[in-house]
Amino acid sequence: MKIRKAHFTDAVAIAEIEEQSFVHPWSLRSIEQLIEDPKALVLVAGSEEKTVAYVGVNTVLDEGYITNIAVLPVFRGQKIAYKLLEELVEEARALQLSFLTLEVRPSNKPAICLYESFGFIKAGERKNYYTHPTENAFLLTKYF
Repeated sequence: MKIRKAHFTDAVAIAEIEEQSFVHPWSLRSIEQLIEDPKALVLVAGSEEKTVAYVGVNTVLDEGYITNIAVLPVFRGQKIAYKLLEELVEEARALQLSFLTLEVRPSNKPAICLYESFGFIKAGERKNYYTHPTENAFLLTKYF
């Protein structure tokens, strides 16, 4: 499993991961714009033949806002998200970001455990952030 920075040609594979992972997936155009944005970082995991996971981050000054992290359902449970997050933390350090932050459903216990293993802490909560089903979001942040 290789991890690398995404290229424009990865957008379709990322859109497929989005479709299989989220109730409200990002559009192909939104993914293309994220990949093209010089202030964003998108990492993908997979082989030469297939991209199976990705993580996206928008940066503002020295702040990192994780947009999404997702793994194709058939590849979950193989520590791919862990490896992506590990690489992302290294990239964030290299970019001298002061923090990384994201929203997560409180019911998504595996994701919360993953983030906590990297030192993310609960920094807040957004009421009724998610729909289908309606749920609050925990705001988790890792400070550097």
